[in-house]
Amino acid sequence: MVDEQLIQRGKQWLERLTALVGLPAQVAVDVEKLDTEGSYWLTIDNGGLTTEQTQALLGVNGSVLDAIQYLANTTLNLGQPEESQTAYTIELAGYRVRRQAELQEMADQAAQQVRQTGGEYELVSLSAAERRQVHTYLKLFDDLETESRGREPDRRLIVRLAL
Repeated sequence: MVDEQLIQRGKQWLERLTALVGLPAQVAVDVEKLDTEGSYWLTIDNGGLTTEQTQALLGVNGSVLDAIQYLANTTLNLGQPEESQTAYTIELAGYRVRRQAELQEMADQAAQQVRQTGGEYELVSLSAAERRQVHTYLKLFDDLETESRGREPDRRLIVRLAL
């Protein structure tokens, strides 16, 4: 169910944040992804930003965008009752869509390797959000199971055959 108040709250928060860091940008809501992804997708319009400004908001391997998304989810859900909490996905320049495709391809390769060898397969260098995406994707396959192992910043996602 789409909650217009939560959408506007997230949109306003993100527009205010970009203005505060000196990179004011409009934020659009991707209504098509609301139903399929389980979170509100807020897309920063980079049309008015230079390439350097867009890169600054993305960071190396999406690190700044991940931090912005973490802040959005933490700040916007702080003090809210559990039933009112929601997830926000922050998109910029198609990064999340591209990264999701990469993660799905990595998960498919891991699944294929595990099925062929019967052994475990480790996915390394994933953020917590990316590990969660791969966990969720691989839940679709009854013959596989996943777990996270280790401590940050060396936490790894393990894929293996289900017991």
